[in-house]
Amino acid sequence: MMPGPTLSYLTIVKEVGSRFEIKDSEYRYDKGPNNPPTSAIFGPQRMTSVLYQLSPPEDLALALSSLRYFPLFDEEIKLTKEKYGLVRRVYIVCDQDLTIGEDVQRWMIKENPPHEVKVINDSDHMPMFSKPQEFFSILQEISEKYS
Repeated sequence: MMPGPTLSYLTIVKEVGSRFEIKDSEYRYDKGPNNPPTSAIFGPQRMTSVLYQLSPPEDLALALSSLRYFPLFDEEIKLTKEKYGLVRRVYIVCDQDLTIGEDVQRWMIKENPPHEVKVINDSDHMPMFSKPQEFFSILQEISEKYS
């Protein structure tokens, strides 16, 4: 995700969430059932079909054995125009990401342009597993260019 001073984190979450299939994911409501969920965990069906669909089976197996609840934030992240942009940003598009579809990734890029956009073709949500050589090559290139 790529929030900025004019594109809020919650706006992105709502956009992604509107396309999100729950499948076998579970939610916790630590602030009570009448409040938004506070954490979630992806189930094996979602992990297999949406997050790791192009990744090697051994990486999926490790991910499935390491599942933990992750926090869901319902408060706005404050980013100011004065300090935002001091660090160069590069967005890496994963064109087969079924969690944050390419259309949503392109929308974030349009609404909050980074300094540069890279694309990893045939990559799922986990490019470090589905396309590790390409991903780390891009990271190396970014580190050399912007250090």
